[in-house]
Amino acid sequence: MNLDPSSALVLFSGGQDSTTCLAWALSRYRRVETIGFAYGQRHAVEMEVREPVRRGLGALSADWAARLGPDRVVPLDVLGEVSVSALTADLPLGTRPDGLPSTFVPGRNLVFLTFAAIVANQRRLKHVVAGVCETDFSGYPDCRDDTVKALQVALNLGLEARLALQTPLMWIDKAETWALARTLGGDGLVDLIVERTHTCYLGDRSRRHDWGVGCGACDACRLRAAGWQRYRAGT
Repeated sequence: MNLDPSSALVLFSGGQDSTTCLAWALSRYRRVETIGFAYGQRHAVEMEVREPVRRGLGALSADWAARLGPDRVVPLDVLGEVSVSALTADLPLGTRPDGLPSTFVPGRNLVFLTFAAIVANQRRLKHVVAGVCETDFSGYPDCRDDTVKALQVALNLGLEARLALQTPLMWIDKAETWALARTLGGDGLVDLIVERTHTCYLGDRSRRHDWGVGCGACDACRLRAAGWQRYRAGT
């Protein structure tokens, strides 16, 4: 099957990283679609902010609005049922005995990228864009560049395809992610990320900070806040 090289499917959670990746894709590809996954995550509020963020991106640029295609949400509750994680159960945040964060959902990104690849291949979308990163992250092994490259090989062999897994944030830290957002969409995009997106693992949208909304204590909030402080110090 021939894939359209000017098209992309973005794994879009409604958070800072995936919103930046969506803006990155909209600035490069003629046709961009999005996909999200409902997997029983305790911060399921992220699913509620996805469409408002998509609309916000379209409002920032008529060109982006024209390029932004349909969204789909795939129910993957079974992932939460078979995994033991503080993101899918009422478990304390912290570090597991093996050193990984308790919020690690085993195989999550492997499953997400596999389902995204299936959809992209059937939709003839060449590029699958994900906001994974191993520069400034929580230590999840399925966010590593080696993991993504190995999976790309396996998916293309298994699908008899030539999909490209794109990870524009892989080698930049959170401060640089904020800076990338500003480069792509100016202060309007930065403001949209601050006001509309959701990152907090606890699903807290009751507390407002300079960098956005969240509990301020979980790994996701701490990474986002620290990146914001470094970004603001450099601007």
